[in-house]
Amino acid sequence: GSSLLTGPEGLMAKERENLKRLKCLRRYRQRYGVEALLHRQLKERRMLATDGAAQQAHTTRSSQRCLAFVDDVRCSNQSLPMTRHCLAHICQDTNQTLFKLCQGSEEVPCNKPVPVSLSEEPCCPLHLRLPPQMYVPEQVLAVPEELEAAPTDLYLSAAELQPTESLPLEFSD
Repeated sequence: GSSLLTGPEGLMAKERENLKRLKCLRRYRQRYGVEALLHRQLKERRMLATDGAAQQAHTTRSSQRCLAFVDDVRCSNQSLPMTRHCLAHICQDTNQTLFKLCQGSEEVPCNKPVPVSLSEEPCCPLHLRLPPQMYVPEQVLAVPEELEAAPTDLYLSAAELQPTESLPLEFSD
């Protein structure tokens, strides 16, 4: 669009004002002079810092192993992100607050690390205590024997309950 609006000849005052605004908007985000120099230096420093950090993090993550020792042998598992221990030995880190050891039960003690959740005593799936059952099925009532042995001749059949003759209904005042 700038090639069409090359010169002020033939443009009305409003069009010249719009052209001026358009040129200002094209340069709005561009920096000039000292500001441009400082911005470029800042970008270069950020690139060096992030490239160096990303490269260093990549090399240390690939070789970062758990620091725990089991029977005088170092654990060969890879450590969790941002920690120095694997999932099996994370509770040896005294500064971490995300995992606790499962307490287990009296019969079967358990020391597996479990993520801390909203419960006060986190448990592994093996020792998870289920809440009490909310639904209790109704108990079938036992019918006394006296009612079962009642004589059946006291009851009327369906045929006996039907009217035998139809009587006209008369209404009187």
